[in-house]
Amino acid sequence: MTADWIVPDWPAPARVRAITTTRHGGVSKGCYASMNPAEHVDDDPHAVAANRLRLQQVLNLPAAPLWLQQVHGVRVIDAAVAGSAPVADAARSTQAGVVCAVLTADCLPVLLTDTAGECVAAIHAGWRGLAAGVIEQAAMATGRPGECLLAWLGPAIGPLAFQVGAEVRDTFMAHDQAAAKAFRQGPDGAWYADLYRLARQRLAECGVTAVYGGGFCSFTDSDRFYSYRRDGTTGRMATLIWLKE
Repeated sequence: MTADWIVPDWPAPARVRAITTTRHGGVSKGCYASMNPAEHVDDDPHAVAANRLRLQQVLNLPAAPLWLQQVHGVRVIDAAVAGSAPVADAARSTQAGVVCAVLTADCLPVLLTDTAGECVAAIHAGWRGLAAGVIEQAAMATGRPGECLLAWLGPAIGPLAFQVGAEVRDTFMAHDQAAAKAFRQGPDGAWYADLYRLARQRLAECGVTAVYGGGFCSFTDSDRFYSYRRDGTTGRMATLIWLKE
């Protein structure tokens, strides 16, 4: 495994396995260098296939990850019975050996598991998905009460870099006035959003208070992370979670 890939630091049961890749450890070239597993970003298909195979082999995955067609929505699918490349922004599983996956390059990857180690979920949460309730839908889909769930927040664009329009702030505040605490106004009058805080607020609404991770910034850490906001044409990090047999 590449040394800077991220293993979540959270008290998940031993049979729960999870990881987030970085830019390093693959074969893609140029702006996609080097571990890009995303097919939809115009990278060389042969390089993407090689990266996906390398990911599976290096991590000794029990199966190929279920790659989603992410659309910034709230659909959650059961990865054990989904077809190839389903349109969804979250995947869950209670079956061992099924690998849930999301791809990000500034959006927030969120992982869920329960304290018994019987279910897992991977969530793609950009601001649109967060506002629409993708975290709530995924938490509900686990079938576990919030107090029995653990969450981990992976690398996303940080609160000092994520400039948004006033309409984004308005959207979140229409749901909960407390969301105002996740926004700050810069000296130029622009608004900046804290995806990590917004995610924690939505998790708390679901009763999930055991939340770990956060504190990354895909935009400013160009050596380690892809960033769509920073580079436009770029690769994606993969965040994976599965139950060990």
